Amino acid sequence: MAQNIYDDPVFFAGYSQLGRSVEGLAGAAEWPALQAMLPAMAGLNVVDLGCGYGWFCRWAREQGAARVLGLDLSEKMLARAAALTQDAAIGYARADLERLDLPEAAFDLVYSSLTLHYIDRLADLLAATRRALVPGGRLVFSIEHPIFMAPAQPGWLTDAQGRKTWPLDSYQAEGPRTTNWLADGVIKQHRTIGTLLNLLIRAGFTLTHVEEWGPTEAQVAARPELAEEREQPMLLLVAAQR
Repeated sequence: MAQNIYDDPVFFAGYSQLGRSVEGLAGAAEWPALQAMLPAMAGLNVVDLGCGYGWFCRWAREQGAARVLGLDLSEKMLARAAALTQDAAIGYARADLERLDLPEAAFDLVYSSLTLHYIDRLADLLAATRRALVPGGRLVFSIEHPIFMAPAQPGWLTDAQGRKTWPLDSYQAEGPRTTNWLADGVIKQHRTIGTLLNLLIRAGFTLTHVEEWGPTEAQVAARPELAEEREQPMLLLVAAQR
């Protein structure tokens, strides 16, 4: 079973204070770029892998999706999602994405935000995802950028001109990385960009868009704290088609 860090009381309390938890999709700076990668929602059957509070599930329905299923391992997340949702066409269920079992050709869109970097058996998950999509169905997801996941310690360094640099720690050494983010002992699975994209190709997906996301100048002007994310890519956004 995947690590269920989101049910850790300390982690969940910290996560609940994040902007994306309080404001929903509007609090996620990458959302406009991710939204641009999505197909029109009208009439689609959608599944959200790692749905959290269900923000995307509710948005998809507002945009006309026929039915939406939100899956998450965290009981705390699912309880919050259910409390925020009053729509019979949205369902939530507990699922271990390491052993995903979905009906074949049941969905037009599989969406996932900042979840797949927790998955060890990613090849199995991608195979299950492809089976669950109708022919021509889409997979759209965001993960932590592999460069962001492999920083050297103690963190930022400075070059001769006083500019911040971001050294890497064993980028080619793939596997679990443990970090202390919101709680101690959070495990994420580090893969190179090449490995990630090749896993998608081997699963039978056709890549349609890959974006090493960074904030726009307008976003930095509105939220100066985002300037740091222009120094190195924090997120990787990917769209693929069955």
